[in-house]
Amino acid sequence: MLIFRILLAVIILLGTIKGREYFVYVTSESQDEVHLIKFDGNNGKIIKDIPVGVWPLEIEGPHGITVSPNGKYWYLSLAHGFPYGHVYKYETGTDKLIDRVELGLFPATMQISNATGLLYVVNFNLHGEHEPSTISIVDPEEMIEVNRIETGIMPHGSRITNDGLKQYSVAMMSGTLYELDVLQFEISRTLFTGTSKHKHMTHSIGSMKHRNMKSHKMPKEKPTWVYPHPNDKYLYVVNNGIDNVVEIDLNKWAISRKFNTDKGPYNCEVSLNGKYLVITYKSAGKTGVWDLKSGIELARIKNTRRVTHGVVISPDSKYAFVSVEGIRGEPGSVDIIDLENLILVDHIEVGKQAGGIAFWKMSD
Repeated sequence: MLIFRILLAVIILLGTIKGREYFVYVTSESQDEVHLIKFDGNNGKIIKDIPVGVWPLEIEGPHGITVSPNGKYWYLSLAHGFPYGHVYKYETGTDKLIDRVELGLFPATMQISNATGLLYVVNFNLHGEHEPSTISIVDPEEMIEVNRIETGIMPHGSRITNDGLKQYSVAMMSGTLYELDVLQFEISRTLFTGTSKHKHMTHSIGSMKHRNMKSHKMPKEKPTWVYPHPNDKYLYVVNNGIDNVVEIDLNKWAISRKFNTDKGPYNCEVSLNGKYLVITYKSAGKTGVWDLKSGIELARIKNTRRVTHGVVISPDSKYAFVSVEGIRGEPGSVDIIDLENLILVDHIEVGKQAGGIAFWKMSD
């Protein structure tokens, strides 16, 4: 009888122990909403739908999203402004709108440097003729633009090193990786992301300022994303147009490895433990999980919708959260992949054209 009571008490105790919970924000670009998702290690669900934008009759296109290093605020780029886009600042928890700032044409991905405290936003600029675009540097406290740095044509993916000292961005229609020195407010290095240099990519940093880019030949590489290794010694650049991801050795400033992928790689992220490289395959509707040490793809997992978009990995390196746009009128989804067991554990239906995705917090 005593043993039975002990076993019963243990069962009750185990039932009341709260497991680790993960919280993620994801945008729905064709629905002007942001969704807050909670995952308990087994099941995920939407716990809040947050309407965004100020024009009720227009789709303003929430695209990029990031959370401040202290977790107190999240920032959202709304791409389709009149004529320019904006970045909005919200408070986490309440999800109350704090302020907004007008930037360039089609602001896209962004991140705050933990070295300067400033927000760096790339302006994608898909309107009109092909010409160099910019990175907007924003004071997130006052929500004012303090500087604007010219880079290449259609810059999209951008991320900051873990030490906060360098921002890296890739311009799709220039085929180029740009290194921004966050302390000097200037581009310090550029690198072509392919393995063979094109004649039209021989210009110097100074010559990037010219506007005679209308007839330039588009590079086949079309880099869409960049992500630093946790050790800040390597970068990973996604070449969407030629189906590969290249590893950049930052000391040598050269390509050190190449990962041949499925069709249309789009985004990537490296786990904080440095073990996994997770790549979204937009055209294939799949997600690849790679072992970085061996350079071998461990799994290629089919997503629950077509048109795979973004990925974010939990800080404990256990789960990858993948946004999948869907097609036509169907909803998007967030697919949750167990990185240790290499399986899809759950998916959550969200609004149309799920896109930008950002990790908020992890609680025990």
